[in-house]
Amino acid sequence: MEERGRVRRMNSSAAQKKADRDIAGEMPLTWQRGQDHFTRFTALIKRELDDETAMVEERWKTWSKQRLLAAGLALFDLNARSQGRFFGEPILVFENKQGSRLPIHRFGHGDIVLISRARPWGEKVIEGIVLDRGPTRIRVVVAEKPKDIRKGTWRLDRGANRVAHDRMHEALSTFHSSEGEGGTVLRDLLLGSLHDMSTSAARPPEIRGQKQRGPVGLAAMTLNPSQRAAVESALERRLTLIQGPPGTGKTHTAVHLLSALVNIGRGPILATAESNVAVDNLLEGLLELGVKAVRIGRPVKVREHLRQATLDAQIERHPLQEELRFVREQNDELRRSLSGLKGKEKGMAHKDVNRNFKEMRSIEANMIASVLDGAEVICATTIGVGHKLLRDRRFPVVLMDEATQASEPSALVPITRGCRQLVLVGDHKQLPPTVISEAAQQGGLGQSLFERLTECGLDTHMLTTQYRMHPTIREYPSARFYEDRLDDGCTPADRPPAAGFLWPDWDHPVAFVPIDGSEIVDEEGSSKSNLDEAAKVLSIVNGLLSAGDLTPADIGVITPYSGQVRLLVDLFEQAGGREEGAPYAGLEIKSVDGYQGREKEIIVFSAVRANEHGEIGFLRDRRRLNVAITRARRGLIVLGNTKTLRHDGTWRAWLDWAEERNLFAWHITHG
Repeated sequence: MEERGRVRRMNSSAAQKKADRDIAGEMPLTWQRGQDHFTRFTALIKRELDDETAMVEERWKTWSKQRLLAAGLALFDLNARSQGRFFGEPILVFENKQGSRLPIHRFGHGDIVLISRARPWGEKVIEGIVLDRGPTRIRVVVAEKPKDIRKGTWRLDRGANRVAHDRMHEALSTFHSSEGEGGTVLRDLLLGSLHDMSTSAARPPEIRGQKQRGPVGLAAMTLNPSQRAAVESALERRLTLIQGPPGTGKTHTAVHLLSALVNIGRGPILATAESNVAVDNLLEGLLELGVKAVRIGRPVKVREHLRQATLDAQIERHPLQEELRFVREQNDELRRSLSGLKGKEKGMAHKDVNRNFKEMRSIEANMIASVLDGAEVICATTIGVGHKLLRDRRFPVVLMDEATQASEPSALVPITRGCRQLVLVGDHKQLPPTVISEAAQQGGLGQSLFERLTECGLDTHMLTTQYRMHPTIREYPSARFYEDRLDDGCTPADRPPAAGFLWPDWDHPVAFVPIDGSEIVDEEGSSKSNLDEAAKVLSIVNGLLSAGDLTPADIGVITPYSGQVRLLVDLFEQAGGREEGAPYAGLEIKSVDGYQGREKEIIVFSAVRANEHGEIGFLRDRRRLNVAITRARRGLIVLGNTKTLRHDGTWRAWLDWAEERNLFAWHITHG
């Protein structure tokens, strides 16, 4: 194992060429040989880690301080102090020397940060996790506090995620190993190597030792017909795919399914998702239904009002804490007396100290075991399930929400915990897993297990009633992405258009605002921005707010490019700011990828691309357009350059639809 904080060198070219061969060529849909699956995915996750590490190193070595700051990837010359503990771990506060505002940065709650003095590639680095951020400070939770924290200044950097790689690698090994209790009886089905996939998936799960607790209780659950059908089917089968288009209540369905599984005494049950936000949503739903759920993971990554359900919080309230405190105090006294003892007495005292340490560890283990044993559902991120706490535990039932955002190796982490019944909930028409490495993306790491299984011919249970969007906003995505199968669970009267914007047609609150401007490439050379669009977004948001119908928190500003996010943040900053008490407090400005699973009353979308050649880059991904146009409840406003966007088939179709509906807002363009 390499020393922590040391950055690994890139592979030699011969090894790299072999690794590239392992990930070249078309990703198979089905795997007849487990070895091929293992080789391919092992190479892919290694490539992803190598490229991420190399990218971080490259930035450190070649980018100027200004460029790192402009990209929001590092903060320099910070003062630090410690500020109490968070569930036993030290909290560090980082601030500018003058206590002034921090520059705009990309460090958010739950992110991994590297803390160093000046040169993270050449000194011992401390890893931390962001607890929260304010305009003038950022708070980070660490495992160990650095020495001389108040002396000199510090820098923070975004780091590469080694932990995820190691846990995925372990899961791949377990998945393909024939020894031991790990792995899963669903292996051949998941590899797609069976002749009749559908029949095999529909077989009932073989779970021993179930206690039938009582009726399933479906009748009392608030489920619509498509949600109920999905839940009933999932209870009977060993593998189920539930597809939840935008606004159809997939997490609501998942939570009720988990509750039904608890009612019939299946378990222990593992509820998991790729992101902390999605796991928190499951946890919140379970707690509301009165299910005993425990959240695994660092409390720092969990939403504040849910922290009481974390393992750490439950252990702090455990009756054995008293006993632990007693042994600890006894031990501290013994250790203090050691210096005054000699010879045999000292030897005896050492023995006692060691025995006490053992006893403390055993009390801690008992507390953890009793909390986990008492839980009906254990909630964790897919990677979080790989924590050593759960190492010896088996989970015959696994439900994965957001399954289409997990790469296959990530999905295998929970599945290899002895899974016998698997429910994948997701939507392969929305955003896929995030992959940093271009080579790993082309090698197929960006395809989720959910999507591969649908392509192997497994049917999905689609949830078909959407409760989010005004029927006009629903119209295009339903036709284009969901075979016209979406119905509305809300009427136009439930979603009145917002005042403060001149909708081209008040009965149909969708508008396309044609902007002629031009795109600029930012410092990193990788992101784009568009000043004309950004200025128009500001004036549209001002209009919406001036009518008094909406607060800034009701409006979401979305754009595909981080360059445009930064430009918009700057503009709103200059116009009065977004912190508490400022005119735009609560207004969210995010990339499309940061908006999956979210909704707002009004969405203002800036497409950014505007060039002579009609290049639209990664806007071409239809799934990105689908996510962007399905976040809004009462109104959708899209700004873009018609000439450029029409070069792409999906965008052309959307623009044609908007034009036929007379939803082009020329009056706003020239207003």
